[in-house]
Amino acid sequence: MAGRVALVTGGSRGIGRGVALRFAKAKTHLFINFFQNRGAAEETAKEAALYGAQVHLLQADLKDPEQIREIFKEIRRLYGRLDVFVHNAATGVLRSTLELTAKHWDWVMDTNARSLLLCAREAASMMNEGGRIISLSSLGSERVIPQYGAIGASKAALESLTRYLAAELAPKDITVNAVSAGAVATEIWNLVPEGQEILQKIRERTPSGRLLTPEDVADIVYFLASPQAQMIQGQVIVVDGGYSLLA
Repeated sequence: MAGRVALVTGGSRGIGRGVALRFAKAKTHLFINFFQNRGAAEETAKEAALYGAQVHLLQADLKDPEQIREIFKEIRRLYGRLDVFVHNAATGVLRSTLELTAKHWDWVMDTNARSLLLCAREAASMMNEGGRIISLSSLGSERVIPQYGAIGASKAALESLTRYLAAELAPKDITVNAVSAGAVATEIWNLVPEGQEILQKIRERTPSGRLLTPEDVADIVYFLASPQAQMIQGQVIVVDGGYSLLA
C-alpha cells in the first residue's frame, strides 16, 4: 500500500480517523476530508504524519456537488490519480420516522448516500486497475433502530448503490464494497439520549464480549483496499463481534 493515493471522507474523528491512521501506517499518500472540525482534522493529520505518510487536509461539505468536484480536482492536481476512496462521511437526525421533515430527509440522504454516488463517479475517473471504493454502513440498514429511520434508509440506499457501482466498475478492475459496523464507542453516543446505557446493553449482548473499536473497522477497510481482496465485489461485510447473529 506504500505510495498509493487514498482519500478518506469524514476522516478526522471516530471510525474515519481510525481508517485514516491505518492507511497512514502503510505510508500512503493520504487525503483526509472533513466538514467543520478543523482542529480534530489537524490533530489526526499530525498523528498520521508521524507514521511517515504524506497527509493533505481537504475541507468540503459533501452535500454540495461543486465542493465534491473541488476536492477531487485537488487530488488530481497533486497526484494525477486516486487508488483508494473510503466513503465514511455521514450525518444523522435522531427522530421517529413520522417526525422527519423533507429537510431532515434531504440532509441525511444527500450526505450519506448521494455523496457516495457523486464521489464514486469522480474517484472512478481517476482510478487505474486495482482501484478500490469502500463505504461505511451500519446495521440500521436492515434492522429497525429507534429514531434511526432517516439514517437507516440512507445506509440501505448506500448498500444498494454499492452493488450497482460494483457491477458497473468491475470490468475496469475497480472493486466497490461496504463495511457494516456495529456499535463503536465514539463521541457521537454522547449526543444520544441514554447513549452510554445503550452501549452497555450492546456490550452485554455481543457474543465477543466487547464493543468494536475504530481500529477493528479500519482493519477490515484496509483489507478490502488490499490486493488480496480483488475478487470481493459488491459485498457488505458485517463487523460487529457477532451482535447481529442473535435473534
